[in-house]
Amino acid sequence: RHESSGDDDFVIALILRNMSAASDHSRRWRQGSRRGKKPNIERNRAQYDKLLMADYFNPVPTYDASHFRRRFRMRKSLFLQIAHDLAQHDPYFQQKPDVTGRNGFSSLQKVAACVRYLATGCSLDDLDDRYRIGESTMRQALRKFCDGVLALYKDRHLRKPNTVDVQRLMRDGERVGWPGMLGSLDCSHYTWKNCPKAWAGQFQGAKGRPTVVLEAVSDVHGRIWHAYFGMPGSNNDINVLDSSDIFHGAIEEIEISVGSCPRVQYSVNGNTYDMPYWLVDGIYPPYAAFVKTMPKATSPREKAFKKDQESRRKDVERMFGMLQARWHVLTRPCELWDRSAMHNVVITCCVLHNMIIDDEMDDKMSTLEYLDDIVPTDPFVVTSNIDNVTLDSRIQSFARIMDGSVHTKLMHDLVEHRWKLYK
Repeated sequence: RHESSGDDDFVIALILRNMSAASDHSRRWRQGSRRGKKPNIERNRAQYDKLLMADYFNPVPTYDASHFRRRFRMRKSLFLQIAHDLAQHDPYFQQKPDVTGRNGFSSLQKVAACVRYLATGCSLDDLDDRYRIGESTMRQALRKFCDGVLALYKDRHLRKPNTVDVQRLMRDGERVGWPGMLGSLDCSHYTWKNCPKAWAGQFQGAKGRPTVVLEAVSDVHGRIWHAYFGMPGSNNDINVLDSSDIFHGAIEEIEISVGSCPRVQYSVNGNTYDMPYWLVDGIYPPYAAFVKTMPKATSPREKAFKKDQESRRKDVERMFGMLQARWHVLTRPCELWDRSAMHNVVITCCVLHNMIIDDEMDDKMSTLEYLDDIVPTDPFVVTSNIDNVTLDSRIQSFARIMDGSVHTKLMHDLVEHRWKLYK
């Protein structure tokens, strides 16, 4: 009987062990790839990749070019070029099999999801049911997308203007009645929702919310020629100007900031100037590189100039409106935690904005002249600055930029010039 009891205990112990092993196996099967991780959702990404192709990229797509342009903010040819370049630049955007042998996301899926995020400003999780990309994967794809766009296109499409660019910008300024103008300068604030509480006071903007400042220069077409992002929102435009690199740049053969730009000569009201300028609002200092409005205009000439300057300076305001209308992510409070990631998103939007303008330039303007090294004939002189830039010459350049007497003289001549056009 004792032997029978021992056998029963052995059998019971064996059964309990098997049940425990089965339970552990069941728990492991319901978990993800590691303990504590939820199981992966079967998202049928291949099926939705085919649906994306059928919607936009097949020879006879469901949605035509106008739908694509409205939803992705750019023409299909430019989108495909970006997707191709990113796949060549970063293997992350190449479709590869996972450990189970199934193909991962295609480059079109990843690029489409990133562009739609920037265009709509939705949460990263909101793209899951449309592109079948989880939030964590989407966050990684967005970071890779921004890094790739900046590496591939920033030096070309958000460059400092070279000699040919200065020719074109001054030609545009001459055409609209502002000889010597390179564009308009202003700042815009981007709300930071997830700003750390310890930094909230430093980043608090005029409306009491944490913001980060974007300083930008726009030409008459709304193209961005300078973008500086990252200053806390408590700083005014002068603080941002002092911190930005608008007057700085690499010491090269052709260095294009106003501080060491190609040599320029233009005439206003019979006087010759060699310092191009930007239109700015009243808060900026009276530098030779700035043309401000007249807050206390009294004479008819000054009133006409004030009206014309403020009207022309709307180019940069219009550019900010275009930028935010095109990329709604800039109109929503930023949910990113990392300032560098936020910087990359904003500058990526600026680069894509310029790429779209370059791609869709009016047929009346030569695209080659706009982009490449073809020098047009202009009624002013712009030559390359090939002198070696030294510390002394750089100091002299800054002294010329901040020369208030030149600013006053230029303002007077522009008032007379605009009055002649007005009459």
